[in-house]
Amino acid sequence: MSNENYRYDTQRIHAGYDSDNHFHAVNTPIYQTAAFDLGDIDRARRLWSGAEAGGIYTRVGNPTVTVLEDRIKDLDGGSAAIGLASGMAAITYTIFLLAENGGNIIAASSLYGAAQEAFANFYPKFGIKTKFVKNRNDVSEYESLIDADTRAIYLESISNPNAEIYDFEAIAQIAHKHHVPLVVDNTIATSFLFKPFEHGADIIVYSATKGLSGHGNTIAGLVVESGKFDYTRERFPHFHEKSYKIRDVDGNERTPIEAAPDAPVTTALRSFYLEFIGASLSAFDAYLVLAGLSTISERLTKQVATTKKLVEYLESKPEVTWVRYPSARNSPYAELADKYFPDGAGAVFSFGFGGTREQFKQFISELKIFSYHVNIGDVRSLIVNSPETTHAELSPSDQKLADIPQELVRISVGLEDVRDLIQDLESAFRAVFIK
Repeated sequence: MSNENYRYDTQRIHAGYDSDNHFHAVNTPIYQTAAFDLGDIDRARRLWSGAEAGGIYTRVGNPTVTVLEDRIKDLDGGSAAIGLASGMAAITYTIFLLAENGGNIIAASSLYGAAQEAFANFYPKFGIKTKFVKNRNDVSEYESLIDADTRAIYLESISNPNAEIYDFEAIAQIAHKHHVPLVVDNTIATSFLFKPFEHGADIIVYSATKGLSGHGNTIAGLVVESGKFDYTRERFPHFHEKSYKIRDVDGNERTPIEAAPDAPVTTALRSFYLEFIGASLSAFDAYLVLAGLSTISERLTKQVATTKKLVEYLESKPEVTWVRYPSARNSPYAELADKYFPDGAGAVFSFGFGGTREQFKQFISELKIFSYHVNIGDVRSLIVNSPETTHAELSPSDQKLADIPQELVRISVGLEDVRDLIQDLESAFRAVFIK
């Protein structure tokens, strides 16, 4: 199905799927198989050279996963996508590919905890260093950190857990001025609320575990590329290295750019990283993401509306010391939210709990609807103390850099009735603070 003639709410259900190619099944079938019959030796040669599209081995491709990849590609307006086993696999594969043979990444300094720890302390083990932008709202600081070894600028479209928003177009302009790609983790926003390619991004990464699938029942990741960035020989020589691994049907070695001019990133990821490291997305997990994706508009619309009401409620509570969300009072991100997120800035936010750790322990025990666990983007409303959970691996200095104070509590808003959610919070506040 072409992505040229249909709007978002049609694409999220139909894009990338033709029942004629899947035994006329209405729903995408789960191709639960390790391998696929090759037919004959000539077809095998075509498959291995990419001259013919088809199944070989599920580690590097599966028809169920392919439907998800094509659907996500169309929803984001990209040239290609690749499904992976987790969001962290999507981030790590992307960074490792861009910074092959060493280099540095410029990153916002308030990221999802595992991602920030990976950038700070894990990726350096492989020769990849990160320069964290201290003043994340200062566009000039991103440019000041770029040097000849910079391989990417990395941002979250809505930061986790503080719901920060950055000036994407200005940062993209700086990145492209220096021939550096902009990578955006669009997990919280999803393509329903924000399309990074329309604002200058070159690569999008997702934890599809979260809002894309939306039901807290699968782990999945995705990488999408725009197909428009020029990976120059000077900064990205490995994109220009010929390899027999991606030869043509006549056996001629090719570079990733020669093999797929509009999709060198996903081509290299599939041919080398997925082939040699693994982290494959299973057919069943891809099926679950597709099922969740079909209701993304309804879910996010309600979750955003509920989030705004919860923010208003919490701002009225004397036990709450602050609330961080673009619609909150005195938020520094209101103007950017209006520009980039006219349909709402996601359904994840944080607030300051104005009590002791023991009081917070009681507060959590009093909640009946909010679940105390570390996922986000679920149909269930979730609450967690990020400094001791999602960002616990960060050192005190890194938590300070990321602006994660000890009183921070993160909420991911689900699909329950907002009146019940407010009552749940109110009952817990009263139990803790009114004696």
